[in-house]
Amino acid sequence: MIIGIGSDITDVRRIAKVIERHGDRFIDRVFTAAERERAERRRNRVETYAKRFAAKEACAKALGTGLRAGVWWRDMGVVNLASGRPTMVLTGGAKRRLDAVTPAGHEARIELTISDEGPMAHAFVVIWALAVPTS
Repeated sequence: MIIGIGSDITDVRRIAKVIERHGDRFIDRVFTAAERERAERRRNRVETYAKRFAAKEACAKALGTGLRAGVWWRDMGVVNLASGRPTMVLTGGAKRRLDAVTPAGHEARIELTISDEGPMAHAFVVIWALAVPTS
């Protein structure tokens, strides 16, 4: 069953301006250490940050809270599986919200797709619940 969906589109130029103006203060406030490490290894680091920013916005929408009710930027982290497929790891308030909206006897799964086509970055998140088999 689908718990929530969220979509966001972010202008890469806007993220570039924010990074230029606020630098590490913005980056440290919004992105996890793993996200920062990945972005800083990239030639197009601003696009990497913009895609992850869009993913966080989309995830907050899928949780049904936006960035309030205890859900903060760094509570939602984009990680890539060994296959390269992106997904989200939730901690703190985002994880508490996910647990609260996940029905008993179910396990939440997060599907994420991110892309960019200059100058825009887009992300789409689906949070769904899978019934956990009982023994």
